[in-house]
Amino acid sequence: MKIIIDADACPVVDITVRTAREQGLECVIVCDNTHSIQKDGATTIVVDKGADSADCRIANLTEKGDVVITQDYGLAALVLGKGGKALNQNGLIYTDSNIENLLFTRFIGKKERMAGNRTKGPKKRTAQNDADFLKALLLCLE
Repeated sequence: MKIIIDADACPVVDITVRTAREQGLECVIVCDNTHSIQKDGATTIVVDKGADSADCRIANLTEKGDVVITQDYGLAALVLGKGGKALNQNGLIYTDSNIENLLFTRFIGKKERMAGNRTKGPKKRTAQNDADFLKALLLCLE
């Protein structure tokens, strides 16, 4: 088992790397060349900036039982299909039961934005978000 982080705009890289180190697990950070992130205790893979280049690399790296940290519902669906586990930075664990609805919600939001409507952005990050994430990460590592 390894932990793979979709690190572009990911606020929980430090928590994840620290937890991987404490659990004795391999940790891989994947980011594009505009966000080169180096952390002790993790391997960093830098990909070219481009649509879904980091997601494709992560999907190719993922094996059964791996844990992937990502905000991207599409990538989460691919990870689940490969027998991996996926969760977001706020502790939402993606499952076969919730991924279809999340993908549909993303589709509706994109359709709204393309029509010129505005959608709300994410709320300001809190310490509770970090605590929820850590709890979910530890659950996924069991």
